[in-house]
Amino acid sequence: MQCPVCGGECVRDAAEVVGTVPVVFSPCNECEAVPLDKGAPLPRDYEPAAACTCGRRFIDEVFASIYRVLREEGTIAGTEPLRAAGMPVVHPGFALATPPFLPARSLVLLSPHPDRRAAERIVREVPEVRGVVRTGQAVPGLTAGGHAAHELLAGCDVQANLFSTSIGEVVVYKELSQTHIEFPRPVNLKIAAVEREIGRHAPHTFVDACSGAGTLGLAAALAGVPEVVFCDAHGPAAFWTAANIRANRDAFLVDDIAVHAEREMIPEVRDDPVLVAEAWGDQHLLVYHGDLARLPPLLEKPERSLAALDIFGKEDRDACTRALAAWRGAGGGKAFIP
Repeated sequence: MQCPVCGGECVRDAAEVVGTVPVVFSPCNECEAVPLDKGAPLPRDYEPAAACTCGRRFIDEVFASIYRVLREEGTIAGTEPLRAAGMPVVHPGFALATPPFLPARSLVLLSPHPDRRAAERIVREVPEVRGVVRTGQAVPGLTAGGHAAHELLAGCDVQANLFSTSIGEVVVYKELSQTHIEFPRPVNLKIAAVEREIGRHAPHTFVDACSGAGTLGLAAALAGVPEVVFCDAHGPAAFWTAANIRANRDAFLVDDIAVHAEREMIPEVRDDPVLVAEAWGDQHLLVYHGDLARLPPLLEKPERSLAALDIFGKEDRDACTRALAAWRGAGGGKAFIP
């Protein structure tokens, strides 16, 4: 799949991404790690080390290079601690036991500080950086006012995360400027809840009703549920769910994939669910763009379905109770909050 952001080959098949995990951020015998003080400003005379002969560089040295550009461009004063340069998001992302040694184009920087000129310098002069995103106050995604997003200033912000299930890994791509970030952890409690509930109910249809980029539905498909329905009212989420089915297709029992709406045809927000993609074979996977509250009438066998309502604000028990009651009241069948 051609990358929709930069036109490159950022979106690769899941098996290819998973195959890189043992070595992608591992040092060679000649790599050196000199940890820097993240809570102190970078000294004015500090010269970041160059990459090793293997092409990787310790993440602290990469951040030192980023900090220097921000300081030279005047977007930070140089009195801020090194960690204030921004948040590093590695590509691909997975649970790391030790700080990574970064190859080229393996880090997206999320930061409130850069302007476009500084961002373009960082992408041009720091080879490990694949993209620079200027962050705002709101979390990307749907808000009470509609749609919120960060701003991609330079490079590409498409990034892959690897999430482990009891069967294997699923690879989930997303645009970091457009969707909220969920970092992989050694144990994913939401995926564990999905697998537990599938084991209890053996549903014909699993509904990932707030799918985001599709992580929980992909885990259900990997578990062998005959039909998986993904739904999200946020346009970028629906688009990347479809892309992630394609990226992981070899792990599913599907023969063909059809996309019914191209990226530019998918609005940022939609109420009435519209089918934007599907895959079929021994399994049937469907991606809807729309409000989850309006999805139940489209389910062919709601009495044999199980829905995961991965809503925001799960710490509010009353909100969870209302969400479950609304789903069941609309005819959606069994549901749980992962």
